[in-house]
Amino acid sequence: MTDNLASRTDSYFLKTKAIVEKFGDREVSYAVFMRRPVICAPRFAIEFLETMAAARGTSFEIDLNYPEAVWVGAGEPILYVTGSLYHLADLETVLLQKLGPACVASYNASAMCADLPGVAFLAMDARHCAGAEMAEMMGYAAAVGSAHARRVAGAVGFVGCAAAATAHFFGRDTGMGTMPHALIGYAGSTVRAAEMFRETFPDEALTVLVDYFGRETSDAVAVCQRFPELAASGRLAFRMDTPGGRYCEGLDLARSYEILEQQAPQSIRGYRTEAELRHLVGSGVSAAALWRLRLVLNEAGFPQAKIVASSGFGPEKCRIMAAAKTPIDVIGTGSYLPELWSETYATADIIAYDGQPMVKAGREFLLRKR
Repeated sequence: MTDNLASRTDSYFLKTKAIVEKFGDREVSYAVFMRRPVICAPRFAIEFLETMAAARGTSFEIDLNYPEAVWVGAGEPILYVTGSLYHLADLETVLLQKLGPACVASYNASAMCADLPGVAFLAMDARHCAGAEMAEMMGYAAAVGSAHARRVAGAVGFVGCAAAATAHFFGRDTGMGTMPHALIGYAGSTVRAAEMFRETFPDEALTVLVDYFGRETSDAVAVCQRFPELAASGRLAFRMDTPGGRYCEGLDLARSYEILEQQAPQSIRGYRTEAELRHLVGSGVSAAALWRLRLVLNEAGFPQAKIVASSGFGPEKCRIMAAAKTPIDVIGTGSYLPELWSETYATADIIAYDGQPMVKAGREFLLRKR
């Protein structure tokens, strides 16, 4: 980071640094804030400041206004940083990169976990990230959002992630997961894929994908019949990842409405937007589809078999699943990643020079409240 910082920094900060070097340094205080509510996730930003201070033989006073995993309102300074303008001027670009996205992703993760407090979440964000640095930030964000949801809603939250590199954020040594669609195609049948996995990893619980052949319910029952002891012990689960281009086996729009009318009538009787209705009764992994899988498994004599849901489970979809009291045990998702990236933009403004308050017009709200 110290070696290539200049190439990653906005040029006007580099020019400011050169001007300060020529005309003399001053002590400054920065206020760092977000324009929207977030959950405080400052670890990477603070570590960056501390690393750069040590490398430059200086020190920064970092005043964190909100502890990690605490809600922060829009426009409220998350932290103040005081130190040499010469040493701080060129850090702003990377500092903001390390704060904003993590805080917004943490907010989303917290909302999802709080809406479904009894559901365990698995972070499957790595494939959606722009490289390892972002993946590390998003894994951290999921863990921070979980901590907030546990505190305010008693949520189970995120219990692990798919990649080993970020597993430590969840107190684990390795990633979690069993099989992708590629294994089902390779095996030639859902049951055979389950058998292969069991033979290779005999001590692990088994989660089986059931949408590859479009036989979500019948394949789930067939796997239960092949491994009845696993199903009875709760160590067999089925992940539904039905694509949005078709309905789950045995469903259409009318049948989806019928299931929710029987199981969760409150979910469809109020006003619903088109997006909300799609989550409830549309194609793909809808509330009705998950209810149907649960009902079929129960009727077949496998009530202990668990259900894992995936496919676009962001804050809105989780909220609607909660409204339908959808029977989900685990959700695998990377959809807590910020959808509107402009919301992740953190901002830093100098609010004092040599201890004297001074900030650009319109940002007086950032000044320290004495």
